Amino acid sequence: MPDSALPITQFIDRPGIIDLAWGHPDPALLAVDDLRHAAGRVFDRYGPDALNYGYAAGPGPLIACVCDRLREVDARPPAPDSVVISAGNSHALDQVATLMTKPGDVVLVEAPTYHLAVRILRDHPLELVPVPADASGLKVDALEGMVDQLRRRNRTVRLLYTVPTFNNPTGASLAPDRRQPLVRLAEAAELLIVEDDVYRELSYDGPAPPSLWSLARPGTVLRLGSFAKSLAPGLRVGFITADAPLASRIRDSGVLDSGGGISHFSSLVVAEFMASGDYARNVERLRDAYRRRRDALLAALSEHLEDRATWLRPAGGYFVWLTLPSGQDAATYLPAAERAGTSYMRGTTFYLGDAQGNASLRLAFSRYPPDLLVEAARRLARALGA
Repeated sequence: MPDSALPITQFIDRPGIIDLAWGHPDPALLAVDDLRHAAGRVFDRYGPDALNYGYAAGPGPLIACVCDRLREVDARPPAPDSVVISAGNSHALDQVATLMTKPGDVVLVEAPTYHLAVRILRDHPLELVPVPADASGLKVDALEGMVDQLRRRNRTVRLLYTVPTFNNPTGASLAPDRRQPLVRLAEAAELLIVEDDVYRELSYDGPAPPSLWSLARPGTVLRLGSFAKSLAPGLRVGFITADAPLASRIRDSGVLDSGGGISHFSSLVVAEFMASGDYARNVERLRDAYRRRRDALLAALSEHLEDRATWLRPAGGYFVWLTLPSGQDAATYLPAAERAGTSYMRGTTFYLGDAQGNASLRLAFSRYPPDLLVEAARRLARALGA
């Protein structure tokens, strides 16, 4: 029999610690019963084809559902031949780096950014160069100067990786007056933007802004989307939207030709879940739950840390980005925070080097209910000496 002592999830539970370092969903919010029923309907509908090698681009029912859903939540929908189903954004980013870059190419990465995307890119022989960002997102004027400077040095600048909507780690979104200039710059510079759009569905104060993909000419932006946040990460189902030739290149890649569609059965389950209307209802349920959690954490921070730190109010996503007064280092307070019964992710984790982000930290409000988030803020304030 299997060893029951071996772990089955990534999250490491430490009793007594409200751990805000993890950007994971609350297990209580995962749609276990509804997905179980959807899986049963998949077997009823497709029989053994649900367990066979899938079509390389992903099953047609899910591609159709993705197109329909993006028609509702983005500025324009993709055509079916512009969609490829992925095993989530991590798989998609790795495949993009494999197919779209060569050893020694420069990949520009906004700073701060999703730290595990950096790890994926570092699995490839690439040079990663940070592009500064602020509370309004990536600084487009700085990007333009960097691209020019790198190309004058005969460097091949291949990609820009960015999380422009409800950024991880900051929660900030690229300002509307920066979105069009960014895609126009990329078009002129023949720079492919890789847009990580994983948090689009988790918008708490109105509709999410239009994706860069929806604003750009074909071939300028490749968007990574996922059901990890809006449904369940363990399904390992996501999608890519690109122009048709780029989508075809991904679809015809060796890994998809060899193994067939990625996450074929899970993809059919997601398609069934979406077609039934359960997905739209689930997203609304998650938005309501996470909005309450965000608001509870922000209120508690205002009560306990108003004179001790500053933070951004995220309009969506999972995270609050908190900054201590200049000259202070968030890493020095982490042992005290854990002794007090909470934890966080240090800001330096989200930069390419260790010289930035010392005074910042990321708090995830996704895993815990409001009462525990309030208690975590109290414990954090105690650790910071507030």
